[in-house]
Amino acid sequence: MGKIATMEYFRVPPRWLFVKITDANGNFGWGEASLEGHTQAVEGCLDAWAERYVGFEADEIEHIWQMSWRTSFYRGGPVFMSALAGIDIALWDLKARTLGVPVYQLLGGKVRDKLKVYAWIGGDRPGDVEQQALARKSQGFTAVKMNATEDIGWLDSPSALHSAVERLQTVKALGMDAGMDFHGRIHKPMAKQLAKALEPHHPLFIEEPLLSEHIGGIKDLAQQTSIPIALGERLHSRWDVRPFLEAGCVDILQPDISHVGGISELRRIASMAETYDVAIAPHCPLGPLALAACVQVDCTLSNFAIQEMSLGIHYNAGTQDLTAYTKNPEVWEVKEGYIELMKGPGLGVEIDEEMVRRESRDAKAWVSPGFLGPGGEVREW
Repeated sequence: MGKIATMEYFRVPPRWLFVKITDANGNFGWGEASLEGHTQAVEGCLDAWAERYVGFEADEIEHIWQMSWRTSFYRGGPVFMSALAGIDIALWDLKARTLGVPVYQLLGGKVRDKLKVYAWIGGDRPGDVEQQALARKSQGFTAVKMNATEDIGWLDSPSALHSAVERLQTVKALGMDAGMDFHGRIHKPMAKQLAKALEPHHPLFIEEPLLSEHIGGIKDLAQQTSIPIALGERLHSRWDVRPFLEAGCVDILQPDISHVGGISELRRIASMAETYDVAIAPHCPLGPLALAACVQVDCTLSNFAIQEMSLGIHYNAGTQDLTAYTKNPEVWEVKEGYIELMKGPGLGVEIDEEMVRRESRDAKAWVSPGFLGPGGEVREW
């Protein structure tokens, strides 16, 4: 391996940001720095780091990670860590490709040959879950996730929660498991009611029952319910995760590999979680590079539980799906709730660079949706 020669990024539909790093010997690797709704900010960070890291040894992944973290003074947060993730993942891909092995071989080797997965149903304003769940079942999934509610007022009518229970019952009646994503939309007066209403129907987990800035409220809720509590997509480093582990208020940790500084940091977070008997189920409603990177880490973890996939997610409707931009989309085939571990070198996906370059021309940055309440007030999305 040689020194880093070029670092490029590509904004591609529906809302992804790919990174390609090439060394002086022509070896290359791909990463993903997608940060939904903040693409331009991440691109600015990548511009600065491209100037800095050209000329660094491409195989010194940890040195580059520590340089990024420790010499920046202002560190962490979603933009910084997403940019770092794109670089980190690309460097792991480059190194493993050059050595002719999957990334997981450089992480100590695999502990499993296939991974349990789930997919989304229902959309941002959840509906039609029976038909969508049946479609997922026909694709080979045995578990799904859906938004628990539409937007909810700080103190809303309890009747606003009834549909969440009905949708969970509908999916469970099909013989499938379902995670219920509160999405940080629901505030404490309603969240505690919804958790209690869902509990008799045994959801797989409840996700982000409160926003992560309310750790005290999450701790209180964890003591009131037997439902596993999942969270972590808005925690961006092991330092962000630490207080939740210490408070004992998370059962399933969901770090996003594209938001936590890549493969290097996801590995460290997973090891921390293991010491607290907390499962890992990486958040990944993103592109094929982020998912492939998750798979490379997941298969090495004893505390891995289940992996999110963006196949057919509502954000991809009318544009590119998970199977786009790669020459081997068959790696995402689901059988009896599992995907097989990829066997190719690096991340195990082969990028169609011609398509990436073509689709990135004049690609628009994705803008996060928002919700307004009946009084014109901004509600959590």
